[in-house]
Amino acid sequence: MLFFAGGLLFKIVLTAGIVVAASMVVERSGPFIGSLIASLPTAGGATMIILALEHPPAFIAGSAVGSIVSNAICAVFALTYAVVAQRRSLAVSLTAAFAVWFALAFAAHFVQWTALTAMLTNLLVFPPAILAGARLRTHIVREGRVHFTAADLAWRAGVVTIVVIVITAASYSIGSFASGLFAFFPVAMSSFLVILHTRLGGQAAASTAAHVQAPLVGLGLSLLVVHVMAVTVGVWWSYLAGLSVGIGWNALLWALRQRRLSA
Repeated sequence: MLFFAGGLLFKIVLTAGIVVAASMVVERSGPFIGSLIASLPTAGGATMIILALEHPPAFIAGSAVGSIVSNAICAVFALTYAVVAQRRSLAVSLTAAFAVWFALAFAAHFVQWTALTAMLTNLLVFPPAILAGARLRTHIVREGRVHFTAADLAWRAGVVTIVVIVITAASYSIGSFASGLFAFFPVAMSSFLVILHTRLGGQAAASTAAHVQAPLVGLGLSLLVVHVMAVTVGVWWSYLAGLSVGIGWNALLWALRQRRLSA
């Protein structure tokens, strides 16, 4: 009982700490950097850390395949939200986006996935998603920083933590693929969009969601690194390498944007 309570407390502290830290970075950076942060593995990263503590490397490698598939689904989720949020309320926009996510996640269970087919799916999804979101990325009503209150941080960390605890607890029964798929359920991204939508308006939130498409490409690459390296090199080294790839990709996007702005 004491071991269970200690493990639960660790999950809560780890997840809440990651979410709060990411939120503080977003608050000091603005919507574009916010889209880069939203694409990093906050909730997903916390889930992967906990899964690594509870499962062998082969499980992590298998879950990474599910996460790569989920990454493509998240791109469609963000694009759906971006399209609907142009004219509709927050509730309608998120409902539509979540409906699409769950429908595609359900369909994914009928496919025998490999790392190759998962990456090919990303390759098929992201180019049209990025192009489709191009017109939405120009409609920013009000550019500026997003100020998080203590209440914002509390409910955001609380919701994400609950989802992480549920997924990691269910991982023993749902298997590696489903665990990886739901590890990147867009709870952290959607909670960020809730705050943006209510503070800056639907069009600004939609623009941020449309910006997420390109950074998510780096997340897919980082998850592929985890899949390839988890068994052969070790889970923690694979996480470090994968995180480095994701951060490097986002740094490249930031540098390209700065170059365009200064041109």
